[in-house]
Amino acid sequence: MTRVADIYRRIAADDRPEAFLSLRPEEEVAAEYTASLAAGGPLAGIVLAVKDNVDVAGLPTTAACPGYAYRPETDAAAVAALRAAGAVVIGKTNLDQFATGLVGTRSPYGAVRDSRRPEHVSGGSSSGSAVAVALDYADIAIGTDTAGSGRVPAGLQGIVGIKPTIGVVGTDGVVPACASYDCVTVFARDVTTANLAMSVMGATGTRRWAADTPFAAAPDAALAIPAELPALPTAWREAFDGAVARAEAAGLRVKPVDVSELLAAAKLLYDGALVAERYSAVGGFVTAAGDDAGLDPTVAGIVRAARDLPAHRLASDQAELRAVAARAAALFDGFAGLMVPTAPRHPTLAEVAADPVGVNAELGTYTNFCNLLDLCGVAVPAGETADGAQFGITVLAPAGHDGVALDLAARITGAQPVAPWNLDLAGAVDLAVFGAHLRGQPLEHELTSLGAYWAGEIRTADEYRLVELATTPPKPGLVHDTDHGRGIRGELWRLAPAALGTFLTRLPAPMTLGSVVLDDGSTVVGFGCQASALSDARELDVDHWLDR
Repeated sequence: MTRVADIYRRIAADDRPEAFLSLRPEEEVAAEYTASLAAGGPLAGIVLAVKDNVDVAGLPTTAACPGYAYRPETDAAAVAALRAAGAVVIGKTNLDQFATGLVGTRSPYGAVRDSRRPEHVSGGSSSGSAVAVALDYADIAIGTDTAGSGRVPAGLQGIVGIKPTIGVVGTDGVVPACASYDCVTVFARDVTTANLAMSVMGATGTRRWAADTPFAAAPDAALAIPAELPALPTAWREAFDGAVARAEAAGLRVKPVDVSELLAAAKLLYDGALVAERYSAVGGFVTAAGDDAGLDPTVAGIVRAARDLPAHRLASDQAELRAVAARAAALFDGFAGLMVPTAPRHPTLAEVAADPVGVNAELGTYTNFCNLLDLCGVAVPAGETADGAQFGITVLAPAGHDGVALDLAARITGAQPVAPWNLDLAGAVDLAVFGAHLRGQPLEHELTSLGAYWAGEIRTADEYRLVELATTPPKPGLVHDTDHGRGIRGELWRLAPAALGTFLTRLPAPMTLGSVVLDDGSTVVGFGCQASALSDARELDVDHWLDR
């Protein structure tokens, strides 16, 4: 049975009609899938589900509101990029209406149930996308995230959710929720696949990467965790303690910090005047809509309540948010990231029905502040709780530190390490190192402190010698010698252009940087040494530094 046929068989058998709002005919998807495999591309053979507030040409966009529906002629920017790379769209997925909610139940098309325990919620607002991935109806799925919509359902469904820095993935063709804070996100069952999709989507935004963008955390990086864990029941606290233990086992230095100000900032998104952006997005439609529009009463109430907020309250809340953001940035001083539970618990459908607003607010405890404070985040599964729920953690980092968040999340959970998706997008430079800067050697920290990413072992062309320079302490020097040289083993690190400049300014004489030819004929920046230092240098065995 082919991949596509298997997916459609399981969709028909699983009784999950609430997951998709539109499902393309199997024959069309199968034909595109076959063509994708033949054409190749980084996402060839990848099946893609798309949240139904994101445009796919020819399929209706409803934002889970029948009266709002329209049929776009072009793909949203993120969808277009994924399809151009080979991904095949299978259909549009259900959501909390207008992406307003974290529960997955605020839809006239039906509440999206948890993939394993159907009496529990899926999490939202990207409910159908997360469940489609969890049930293997799609390899990847597009979600959106304003207050946690791309993280909460990832945590509750036991999958990976990457929420990038605001603006690095284009939002063209996305129905806005709060435009200043909206992000397009991706779900996948593993870090590798999610990272690959992000490398494609990440080229669609308007925000540019800083010249000193870090790509990885140091081996012994400091990781912050909340000193207090409000809203977590005992079983979930125990699961989080397990994640802390794994972080420490991975070599990270874990330290509790006060995050009360972050949690307080989260309330500004709904309890303050910032919610006026939701009225700006769809308020005109909601106000004019008739009884037949299919409005969810909770969502309509939230949007309508934002209509009459005075401008002075919005200005005041924006000023408060800027002050909190400045103080929150200081929280990351000395820390590579902050690890939090993705969700505080997993409520049932009945609990949400009894208290739709209260339970929804509770689910956003550890997510609502993220976009307000311009943080990026990677949500990953971290086992199960004693009460049978899937437990997830999210690693948060400052804007632009997406590779660091990914690195930490993978290390904490033991996922396969991957080259961060923003390496090439941020203009990473290759640097060949030898001797004391190799992994595990005394000067490795000079690279890791600049956020450099280790890209593997290399060997030079057969035209180099390695010498020990008469410095204090002695350092290895690479010498170009076409007559007596041979291949020298080293490592390739990738770092941002400004980080390379910083590294160069710290390089002591007689060390230099120049071109190094590798055994595959390529040329990279690498270490050399001044000719004046060779007179009293000692010849080294080529494997000397790797064998120490």
